[in-house]
Amino acid sequence: MQRGIYIVANDRVIDNAIALLNSIRFYDEKVLVYLIPFNENYQNVANILTRFHQVQVFPYLEFLEQFTQTIGEIFPKDFLALPNKMRKLAVWFGPLDEFIYIDTDIIVFEKIADSLNQLAEVDFFCCDYHHRSEGLQNIFSSLVKEQQIFTEEQLQDVFNSGFWASRKGVITQQMMEETLRECAMHKEYFDFSCGVTDQPILNYLVLKHITKRRNLVKTPEGEPGSWAGSPHFQEKDYVLYDSDRRLKYLHWAGTPIKPGGSYWKLWEHYRYLHEAREDKLPLLQRLFRR
Repeated sequence: MQRGIYIVANDRVIDNAIALLNSIRFYDEKVLVYLIPFNENYQNVANILTRFHQVQVFPYLEFLEQFTQTIGEIFPKDFLALPNKMRKLAVWFGPLDEFIYIDTDIIVFEKIADSLNQLAEVDFFCCDYHHRSEGLQNIFSSLVKEQQIFTEEQLQDVFNSGFWASRKGVITQQMMEETLRECAMHKEYFDFSCGVTDQPILNYLVLKHITKRRNLVKTPEGEPGSWAGSPHFQEKDYVLYDSDRRLKYLHWAGTPIKPGGSYWKLWEHYRYLHEAREDKLPLLQRLFRR
């Protein structure tokens, strides 16, 4: 059985991808990591991550192109202008039997693949406080509750789409396509008001088809928050803590990663972890300028 991590990236997010992989490899040198190309402009980020972090490119590129084309045909452009933003949904049809999906605007603070042990008991897990902090915002409209598309209990399981895990086979290609077509017929179910893309559709897919779910922040052991917009986390040795509780990961969801921004120095540490601190010329430029 193969276990590992998927990311989606292209050259535009190369610095974020390097920071994420530096953090993953700091705690785990061996876990399999696959890069799903966001579009055709991914060669540079793939070369960097392959050379330094043994990342493999998603092997089913023809399937990925067809998957993206199908999504573009299912959804009207005024609903989903960029079908590529749904490519993370291809994780159910990749080489990994059990996987974590991680957005590139995240860094981790532990051997994150150990979380996959949760899949011995459930078919899907996430780890965030979206249900408490935002409720249905950026996922569903009030119609979903009013028309009882999902129960109140189910709606307590909404999640951020930047960090989650599942297993191959839980979602089939037929289930995927039928659900995407269903979603495309009901734009009124979803909240895209703040510019989210895949998150509402992914939530609909998971809540409808995966009953054995778990949010790790709701377990008896619990987990602290993970949003970079939270100002109260304390740093020690380049790890963040909420009081005495070590964060699993930090996610800059909707929060710019920039000088002076939230936890910038921490992100900068992981981005340049293997480079001279005084040399801020991006690694990509130094390697491929030759």
